[in-house]
Amino acid sequence: MNLPLKSKRILGINGIGRIGKLTLWNQLYLKHFDGIVINAGREVGKKVEDILHYLTTDTTYNSLDRFLYGYTGKSCNKKILNENECTFEINGMVVKVLKKERNPKNIDWTKEGVRLVVDCTGQFLDPTISADYPKGSIRGHLEAGAEKVIISAPFKIKDSSQKIPGDSAMFVYGVNHAKYDPANHHILSAASCTTTGLAHMMKALLDTKETSHIITASMSTVHASTNNQSILDRPPKAGSKDLRKNRSIFNNIIPTSTGAAIALEEILPEIKKVGFMADSVRVPTNTASLIALNITFRTDLNETGEPIINREFINNIYKNAAQGSQKDLLVFSNEQNVSSDIAGSLAAITIEGHETHTRTGFLQLDVASLQEYGVNITQNINLPVTHAKIFGWYDNEFGSYVNCLSKLTVYVDKNMI
Repeated sequence: MNLPLKSKRILGINGIGRIGKLTLWNQLYLKHFDGIVINAGREVGKKVEDILHYLTTDTTYNSLDRFLYGYTGKSCNKKILNENECTFEINGMVVKVLKKERNPKNIDWTKEGVRLVVDCTGQFLDPTISADYPKGSIRGHLEAGAEKVIISAPFKIKDSSQKIPGDSAMFVYGVNHAKYDPANHHILSAASCTTTGLAHMMKALLDTKETSHIITASMSTVHASTNNQSILDRPPKAGSKDLRKNRSIFNNIIPTSTGAAIALEEILPEIKKVGFMADSVRVPTNTASLIALNITFRTDLNETGEPIINREFINNIYKNAAQGSQKDLLVFSNEQNVSSDIAGSLAAITIEGHETHTRTGFLQLDVASLQEYGVNITQNINLPVTHAKIFGWYDNEFGSYVNCLSKLTVYVDKNMI
């Protein structure tokens, strides 16, 4: 990149899709790195200008100029440096695009001066696969000279008998990122957009004594469309289990699955003891999604016999979190929002306080049932439980996810040994 490697911070980005492009945008805003090397892994457009046009325009978030400067009318300074090497400059930051290698182990990160790579392809998610795997492996980046790799998706281990290796871990910025150990962690997962928002919702509840006694929980995310869905109906691939993913996202509401609950256990291990279920409903919008969290707490009654946990209590938890340990990453809103209001919001989650609801009932534990479990009681117990429904908005592309991913990236870079 024609940069003095010892004195410059060069970030590698593998993948030039939605997350890869928006990661570039965010790093241009943060100005932490001195240069960016993007591996497209294939030919893109006819000339460098085509790539530059793609990287500086966006249907969802408008132009890079508007992204950085709002409606001031100011424009980015863009300049082609070398057509053959596919290098250009945006606001003084040198960007180089590689177009040859798709397999991570064949990308010469050492030559490019890259120590830290963000893999945004969504293709290499199994940290148990060796670097020389013919179809490519996330470990290939380490073989190619990178010292740390961050994946913009949760780990997916194909062999169920395998566990996440000791040098790999999953982090959500603002929840558990401080547990990152630079001496031991070399492959990091930044989880998913839904897990990021959900983790921040759950953290505030788990950090509060009265709401930390969770009996069971479930969530549904009403999720914007993504590039892995079909514009029009198409035939399913061989062995496909989810036929609805092949239906047109333009014209349907599509129930599907999400791994958010499983990933959440890696971020907040205390969730493992909770019976947590999660699902997703895809809708035809381009960004901004909504988590509907249903959760049941073991609660107490106050001196007047009223439940301690109620709508006001829960909203106050989030108000306090928004001003405290989760400031700027969790936002509390009393507005009646719609999804377009959330696009571009930098918060990991925006609590829709207007829609928080609770209902308290009693779980009857009778003498006979408890005695079967060896509990000696002489009269029935009525245990107060509170069911709550909490809504949280998140921009599943730039605002919530890429913002947290970029904060994690900068944090890792600052702690490089």
